[in-house]
Amino acid sequence: MLTATARVMHIPRAVTTRAPARDAGPVIADRIVEQLRAALEAAGLPEPERGIEVTQARHRDHGDWQTNVALVLAKPVGVSPREVASRIVAALDAAPPPHVERVEIAGPGFCNFFLAPTWLHAVLREVVDAGERYGRGDCYAGLRVNLEFVSANPTGPLHAGGGRWVAVGDAIANLLAAQGAEVHREYYLNDAGTQLDAFGASLHARYRGEAPPGDGYHGEYLLDMADRMRTELGDDVSLAATREWGYHDVVRQLRDDLGRIGVHFDTWFSELLLHERGDVAAVLADLEAGGHTYEADGATWLRSEALGDQRDRVLVRGDGGTTYLTSDLAYHRDKLRRGFDHLVDIWGADHHGQVKSLQVGMRALGYGSVDAPEPEILLGQLVKLERGGELVRLSKRAGEVITLADILDEVDPDVCRLAFLLQGIDTAQTFDLDVVTAQSMENPVYYVQYAHARIASIGRRAAEAGVTRGELGDVELSLLVHERELDLLRALAEYPDVLVHAAETRAPHRVATWVRDFASRFHGFYRDCRVLTDDPALTRARLWLTEACRIGLADALAILGVSAPEVMERLDGDPANSDGAAETDVP
Repeated sequence: MLTATARVMHIPRAVTTRAPARDAGPVIADRIVEQLRAALEAAGLPEPERGIEVTQARHRDHGDWQTNVALVLAKPVGVSPREVASRIVAALDAAPPPHVERVEIAGPGFCNFFLAPTWLHAVLREVVDAGERYGRGDCYAGLRVNLEFVSANPTGPLHAGGGRWVAVGDAIANLLAAQGAEVHREYYLNDAGTQLDAFGASLHARYRGEAPPGDGYHGEYLLDMADRMRTELGDDVSLAATREWGYHDVVRQLRDDLGRIGVHFDTWFSELLLHERGDVAAVLADLEAGGHTYEADGATWLRSEALGDQRDRVLVRGDGGTTYLTSDLAYHRDKLRRGFDHLVDIWGADHHGQVKSLQVGMRALGYGSVDAPEPEILLGQLVKLERGGELVRLSKRAGEVITLADILDEVDPDVCRLAFLLQGIDTAQTFDLDVVTAQSMENPVYYVQYAHARIASIGRRAAEAGVTRGELGDVELSLLVHERELDLLRALAEYPDVLVHAAETRAPHRVATWVRDFASRFHGFYRDCRVLTDDPALTRARLWLTEACRIGLADALAILGVSAPEVMERLDGDPANSDGAAETDVP
């Protein structure tokens, strides 16, 4: 099954690293590589054919960065890895890299770099100088991306699982835009075919006080719609008028529900338009002209197995009606003809069998290749709602359907979005209403937002006390040596690479993970490090640190589509009131 994070998806433009900003942040790794290259030359050692790899250490005991270059070179130069490492370290000791405190040899021959706090102080300056642009890059600069997500049939309200795809799709759009892409959000209305006929017949039956047909729609939301239609149109409405009114009413509800969670689409595209314009017929003609179709059993088939699919697929059924695949091929060709460079769709996991069919069909039309399939499909798993450990169904008006509107009636939109983003959509998710509605640190959304509120409260208390940060260039950042302070700066240093990786892998949950971790680090700093101190120099340094934290945290929340509140209610049992008169951030 194709999943959202299985691999870096193919994009018709090379992904590059972000532009270096001085020698701060993750760019320190580039400087270490440069120094390693010089050390190898000084030690008379060759550079590995595949280059020098420098990675962040997983454990603090192993330093900040490490390289396996000695292990890679041991065999080519004919000496032990530790001997190679000793030569490298000796050369580095003779010409120490900037911000490097020491280099140690570990295990079979790893070189571990321990950095001085100065590199993190440079990170702080980088964050403040970049402001809202911190972490942003140009990996996809100039790339026009069409991102289609949600796209439920216009036959009723959006279900809870669709709400998950709403949050993920919008966050992916934000991630791609943060790397320079021009992202177009699109909703595909499946308004052609028999499902709308069945919906219209079901609504008309409810309107007349009758039960829907057996193969129709039985959700109780139809009763509410019938009441609204009777109020608006009166008591004598035809079946055709009912179908038309119901279609537009559902689309209006979809727009309203999506607006409640902060998602707005640039285009609502009608499938029916593809048929009316002749786009579907043109696709069939082009596939036939290319020798990609044949007739069998009264139907028209696509020779999709020859292109890599599991089997051939029906394009036109025996009754003359076209299949979803035929419309999808016309729709995706239309997107490309509108000038988009790359297409991304988010579908439910139950459609995994249709992914390859669409991609090989587009290949038959001349788009994409085996190595770079067009379009890119992300599959989302279902959501299970629980309260008190029990499965719940919230909706009376929608029968067995749990709707996004039902969730938003109980859960704040920010909470809803971030809760949906805590896991990759390729994994099943349990949405626990007791947790996400709790005003406590057990609520991961409240926990994150409260960190931003605490930052704002520090600024208010400083202003009330007449304390200012001063000019950053005049501040003694060298005073920031507490492990809690350095831990925050390490997280800020990692943030730009988190954004790049999350964009490449279409995985906004990686940003959500960073946000939770950063909030935890800030709460620890708030507890252990008083900001407004008796030392004016230390106070100014810590005020600038909290400003850098505000920039990073607010930007990450914006990527996720979550607000960054400046005031929140006091937590029971928590000594720190975000709007308190005095700072009580020490244990």
